[in-house]
Amino acid sequence: MARRKRNRHNRRVPNTIGHIAAVTSVAFAVLISDVFLVSVRKVHFRSGTDLSVYSDTSNVVTETIMATRGDIYDKDGVTLAEDNHTYNIVCILDSSRPSTDENHPAYVKDKEGTAKQLSEILGMDYDKVLGYLSQDGVYQTELGNDGRNLSKDTKDAIEALNLPGIEFTDSIQRVYPMGAFAPYIIGYVTQDDDGTYSGKMGFEQILNSYLAGHDGSRTYQTDQYGYVLPGMKESVVSATNGDNVTLTLDADIQQTLEQSFQITKEEFNPDQIWGAVMEADTGRIVAWGQYPEFDPNTLDITEYQNYGSQVAYEPGSTLKTFTWAAAINEGKYNSDNTAEGYKYCYVSNENNDPVRTYDEASAKAAGYSCVMNYHDESYSNPTLDDGLKYSLNTVAATIQNEYITPETHLQYLKNFGFFDNVNTDGIPEVSGTLNFTWPADKINLSFGQGSTVTMLQLLQAYSAIMTDGTMKKPYFIDSIRDPYDASKVLYQGETTVTGTPITADTAAKVRSILYKVVNEEGGTGYHYQIPECKVIGKTGTTEVAKNNSYDTDYVISSIMLGLPADNPKYIIYYAFAMNFQTIGTKTEAVTNLERKVAQVYGLSDNASSDTSDASDTQTATASTDQIVTSSMPSLVNHSLDYANNALSSLGVDTIVLGSGDTVIDQYPSASSSVDTGQRVFLLTDTQSFTMPDLTGWTRKDVAALWAVTGFGFQLSGDGVVTSQSVPAGTTVSKGTEIQVVFG
Repeated sequence: MARRKRNRHNRRVPNTIGHIAAVTSVAFAVLISDVFLVSVRKVHFRSGTDLSVYSDTSNVVTETIMATRGDIYDKDGVTLAEDNHTYNIVCILDSSRPSTDENHPAYVKDKEGTAKQLSEILGMDYDKVLGYLSQDGVYQTELGNDGRNLSKDTKDAIEALNLPGIEFTDSIQRVYPMGAFAPYIIGYVTQDDDGTYSGKMGFEQILNSYLAGHDGSRTYQTDQYGYVLPGMKESVVSATNGDNVTLTLDADIQQTLEQSFQITKEEFNPDQIWGAVMEADTGRIVAWGQYPEFDPNTLDITEYQNYGSQVAYEPGSTLKTFTWAAAINEGKYNSDNTAEGYKYCYVSNENNDPVRTYDEASAKAAGYSCVMNYHDESYSNPTLDDGLKYSLNTVAATIQNEYITPETHLQYLKNFGFFDNVNTDGIPEVSGTLNFTWPADKINLSFGQGSTVTMLQLLQAYSAIMTDGTMKKPYFIDSIRDPYDASKVLYQGETTVTGTPITADTAAKVRSILYKVVNEEGGTGYHYQIPECKVIGKTGTTEVAKNNSYDTDYVISSIMLGLPADNPKYIIYYAFAMNFQTIGTKTEAVTNLERKVAQVYGLSDNASSDTSDASDTQTATASTDQIVTSSMPSLVNHSLDYANNALSSLGVDTIVLGSGDTVIDQYPSASSSVDTGQRVFLLTDTQSFTMPDLTGWTRKDVAALWAVTGFGFQLSGDGVVTSQSVPAGTTVSKGTEIQVVFG
């Protein structure tokens, strides 16, 4: 992705030319007025006045003008990352600092007492605070990261103590309103001891040059008491705010994916879970996540790898789809042909290719094991279609070695993009490992064992299966826009075709078999049906290799789905690693995600599942029929009456914030999609509003309230709102910090 062609500097590096010019101008003026410049002291902070200047007779002062880091949004404008106004403590230690009040010194005189009170409010160790305050020969100090990015409530509590020598400078804290929400894609920002901010992980790191912005500065001269000298000119270099990034993620679908992780955690207690949802025609990723995850506000990180792109694993039976696709595309496939349904024994030829033998003893004598179906399941002469429907290893081996060749199969896998980086939007990834030397390597590849791939590769490859044979690259960045003019697009994400590994007819034929996997009794995906629409898919159960052998008690269970079945618009992939358990009908985590995708994107075909309970199906279909998606009208600068009338036919839950008569901001933004029953916020006053009852609200709802009001929120927990620090019905004024707990 091309970087923006604009001078970008480290946020802490001053504008050298502007600085020299400013100092030269000030020095020249001082000479003319016969003012003797005793000393020039410069102590740079993230923001606020340089407090050390008050100790000098005459000083050149440089203030930093803070740049705001760019916001990160989901596709509908939900704020995923933004800067919040906070405060840093500055402690003046020099006793020579002049004071305007003889009874109240302008420096920290009582170090022990000050350390005690600050440590209690900040939750810091007393000795640590006292150590900062006891430094010799230091004019002023900060208290490290514990004294930075303080809320207004904390600042007010400290100021109420009226501690001599304790002052504050403005600062900025990066916050993530949605909490543990796609953190491995969004990333996080940290502040070093010197105050430098930088993106870590995800797009906070990848797009740091866009998001970071560039601090400005103001240089001027003061007397010893901090007053600006008359007649002196000042030099100002304006700050440049960071660019805003919109991702392809959909907050509704992302939240449901992460709720599904919790269901799977409770049902199976797996070690890892990962999954994604992608638009089949475009490659746009609308959800992407994993468990364990972390909250970028608290940085409780236990895993630093993005499972979907940085962890390669044996995919198991989800890779069988491409064995069938290769044979069909080669014209070597007949649906009604039958194959061995119990075991496939083989020996080797001169090319190290596996060759079928019906003499099990000779196979074992040559050092080869017979291929068996999962848990040694046996089927009597299944058709080739049934081989995929029942996910039979023996049929996969038959197709690879008797209908095509291992080499042909491998070439198709490479054409589908496996064993090579996808190279999308700069996210870190691995290419996987291909084992294709020995007969066992080759035959194992036919049913997805022995070699490793990534979820990112699987999504790219399945985009060809689910559409017309054209393969699309998954991508995450929708756009990057100028912070001062949103119509100025600096980067626009778009669909990238990465190949056409099969024909449209082949893709259609493969999909017809995948339909049987989910919709015909006995299919391995039979319990993934939903009432909203028909679905196609392929399951996978993968034995995990440990210490050069397979552990049959530890597996990766996975599912790849396309919906709706007749023309898949969305691809869902979901996987988790655990000690072996029979999943059976415990598919709620995935079916909940399927249903959310179907409802949000209007995929309902009003067809009920053949196996669903009639009453359940009717209820689900009725609730789906009531969900209507509309386009949000533009309401800013219109009267409140006009806005209410415009929204009355949409069936939304309108929440008016403030006592004004004119809409000054709205959520969702104009032209965004809005669903029946969705909360819509109309802001009429920037200084106060009446607190709604947040009980049962999702993080997306609270994040929208946060974004549209600009008030301070502190969110904790997961799920829906269970408590709020400001009671419903209370008038909330600007500067109030609102604590919201989810559970």
